[in-house]
Amino acid sequence: MPLHMVADLQVNQAFPCDSIKHSSGLSYRKMIKFDSPFSWSSVMTSAKIASSNSLSARIAALNWQRLSAQLSANGFAVTKQVLSKSECNAVIENFADDSLYRKVVDMDKHGFGRGIYKYFSDPLPSIVQELRTSIYEHLVDTANAWSSSFGLTTTYPPTLKEFLDVCKQSGQTRPTPLVLRYEPGDFNCLHQDKYGDVAFPLQVAVVLNERSLDYTGGEFVLVEQIPRAQSKASVLAPERGELIIFTNQDHPVKGKRGFYRAKMRHGVSKLYSGIRYTLGIIFHDAE
Repeated sequence: MPLHMVADLQVNQAFPCDSIKHSSGLSYRKMIKFDSPFSWSSVMTSAKIASSNSLSARIAALNWQRLSAQLSANGFAVTKQVLSKSECNAVIENFADDSLYRKVVDMDKHGFGRGIYKYFSDPLPSIVQELRTSIYEHLVDTANAWSSSFGLTTTYPPTLKEFLDVCKQSGQTRPTPLVLRYEPGDFNCLHQDKYGDVAFPLQVAVVLNERSLDYTGGEFVLVEQIPRAQSKASVLAPERGELIIFTNQDHPVKGKRGFYRAKMRHGVSKLYSGIRYTLGIIFHDAE
């Protein structure tokens, strides 16, 4: 696995740039360039053929026991490369096709930072759907273990389809996977991705460009709020196609009196050169 730069820093507790509301829990009770026209599905098929095995198989082959332990200990984990270069390029090349997206957000207009992101429409592109479905099934045990550690009775269903049915029952029907683009000077303020009362506690980000060659700066930043102490930041510089798995709310930390919630927010530091694209996989749908 390529080397990751992880730095622990001491920073101030307060951050004024939250972009999305936070909730502490949930309850189910209450660019390849083409000269002729092409379709997203054909690009995705070509990308898959170029891969040595299926995307689902690559995801299943990850050491999920180790990743789960890292998630519980740190609130985040980084995998080896999962998406191939051709798969990453396929997602990048389709960023300009607004017909694939339900909403475009200019972060500067909303005080979220600087940059552009776009939420996919249903049906999701096959590569995005496969990532979302496969990864969920490997994270659900961790999510349920965390729920138990927090003393909650909520359990997450074993498949993404069942979980999205729960979202639908709560009026959350809009897909949340998205692609983000950062140019020089762009950044993303610290935030949590919460789109309704039903929320899965983990999500995934995949950087689609090659660090240093395609862009500089733009590190992925996570800040953990520690009770009665200063906050701790972790700064990640992932390679193209690796998965950053992280909590979008909080993770359990064992203390002297049992487990407590360590709240975490994430963002992206300022980009200095080039263009950085990121694919975000959020498992709950939006209201």
